[in-house]
Amino acid sequence: MQLAAQRNPADITTGDLAQAVGISQGAVFKHFPSKQAVWLAVLDWATVQLMQKLQAAVQVRRDEPKGFNPLAALQDVFIAHVDFVIAYPGVPRVVFQELQQPQETALKAAVRALMQQYRALVLELLQSAKAQHLLAPATDVSSAAVLFLGSVQGLVMQSMLAGDIATLRAQAPSVFTLYLGGVAADGGGAIGNSSPEGRSSQESRA
Repeated sequence: MQLAAQRNPADITTGDLAQAVGISQGAVFKHFPSKQAVWLAVLDWATVQLMQKLQAAVQVRRDEPKGFNPLAALQDVFIAHVDFVIAYPGVPRVVFQELQQPQETALKAAVRALMQQYRALVLELLQSAKAQHLLAPATDVSSAAVLFLGSVQGLVMQSMLAGDIATLRAQAPSVFTLYLGGVAADGGGAIGNSSPEGRSSQESRA
């Protein structure tokens, strides 16, 4: 991930990896049968790490004594994803590169599996919000999930193009506010004082 944050993932060789780790190139193949196997392991790791952080952010909201607010949890998922990208900027570089490949590959399937897990979590929160009448009546939860994921991905891609991943954290709250204004029944007021700016960094990253 550190190497992918610094250069095009496609240009990273097993020799580069061996040098970074401090082992011989031959030793790499004692652990992985191929370069693709290395990247599959990387994506598996990224999937576990990201989903744990997102689910932990939701659980913090579930544990609140005043009751579970799915829109507030959705907000925390948004911020947790942004914080993850800031910590590991190599992850979106690997993901975006693989999605550009026209052919089906094991890596592309791994990326798709990650996105399916993520979408399922977002859909669950949106459906819960709809059941609590927190969404605008005409809101289609499937479309709202697509828009949520697209908002995060678009924000990440723009920061990568600008070469300044750190700007993500400053822009994320306002982008989510715009998203919420389009789907929430009251334009976002249902999450009250639970705005990203009002919560501590530690809570947002839980």
